[in-house]
Amino acid sequence: MAAQTILIAEDDPDIRDGVRILLAGEGYHILEAENGTRALEIFNPEVDLVILDIMMPRLDGLSVLRTLRENKNDVAVLLLTAKDSIEDRVKGLDAGADDYLIKPFAFEELSARLRVLLRTPQQKQNELRVADLCLSLDTRQVTRGGRAITLSSKEYTLLCYMMRNAGIVLTRERLEQHVWNYDFTGASNVIDVYIRHLRKKIDDGFDIKLIHTIRGHGYVLREPS
Repeated sequence: MAAQTILIAEDDPDIRDGVRILLAGEGYHILEAENGTRALEIFNPEVDLVILDIMMPRLDGLSVLRTLRENKNDVAVLLLTAKDSIEDRVKGLDAGADDYLIKPFAFEELSARLRVLLRTPQQKQNELRVADLCLSLDTRQVTRGGRAITLSSKEYTLLCYMMRNAGIVLTRERLEQHVWNYDFTGASNVIDVYIRHLRKKIDDGFDIKLIHTIRGHGYVLREPS
């Protein structure tokens, strides 16, 4: 199988070099751009994923993203953002970004995020599966072991996000931001409450548990190793 191609658009040469070395070492073919204009110049149909820094000279990452989506290109896009740029994150996801990562970040987390976004076409179709748990993006139906599960709108959104990021530990803050569109100011334990609801519906009655608590970090949905 040919190596998957990742385009890195980042104006900081140290970050760009570090990401290139990491991903090349994992077997990816790498293209590099120091600004958004160059990123669009070298983008081609062979690119499987684009890593876009939002703040870049000449053409910023959000403009590159909008251009790709306006041209009906559904390539996977991961945004790199500053910690305090919540507004940019919202704009990025609204413009069609698949995920974002806050600077500074651990290369291990970047690698894990990319593995999720670069799953095989069968996994990226309109159906998410983890073990015998199945979620249809078309019908919003959820089943486990063939048994239908009824979820509220927020429960469905939370489960969908956790399944898209299966195997990745998600903090409460990150889950709140995605499920409540970044402006949630409710009780700090709201995610814990919804996780309990999901566990009752997803895991109760099954020997294999899929939703796990990682103390001091957050939650993860995964099959036991």
